[in-house]
Amino acid sequence: MLKDTPAVSLGWQAQPFSLPDPDGNVHSISNLQGENGMLVAFICNHCPYVKAIGHRLAEDARRLQSEGISVVAINSNDFKNYTADSPPKMKAFAAEYGFSFPYLVDEDQSVARSYDAVCTPDFFGFNKNGELQYRGRLDDARMGDDNGRTPELLNAMRQIAQSGTGPEDQQPSMGCSIKWK
Repeated sequence: MLKDTPAVSLGWQAQPFSLPDPDGNVHSISNLQGENGMLVAFICNHCPYVKAIGHRLAEDARRLQSEGISVVAINSNDFKNYTADSPPKMKAFAAEYGFSFPYLVDEDQSVARSYDAVCTPDFFGFNKNGELQYRGRLDDARMGDDNGRTPELLNAMRQIAQSGTGPEDQQPSMGCSIKWK
């Protein structure tokens, strides 16, 4: 089911979490916070919207990380019923797209619920104090066409790093609904 992210009140504090990666290494929000902010992306392996942006997300994430903004992706889909989203396949997906950031398993879906994540991809940009300043899309590219794109998320996170606040104009992300248990 196609979903758009809802408008949210900015400024709320990033919800704490500790989640494993597919190898079982646990990552917590306290070790993931970057000196200039943090991007939390809810994604999965099988969503055509995530597949369409995978390489662009990886490229933008490398740029953000080089600027002191941490990036983490979380898969909250019910991988028992959607086996394409299983942890072993997450490892392969991350390698295929060249992710330089942790890709974590939210098996009980508690993190997605605490963030009110609704779709994949769903992006949450936090300032260095852990306050939400961006909830929008990656860019303005159409499915399969990234020529001449405006990297809205990259630009927003850079603004957040410099000023502590995000842009006033934020376009919702669009994607597949999270597959709830």
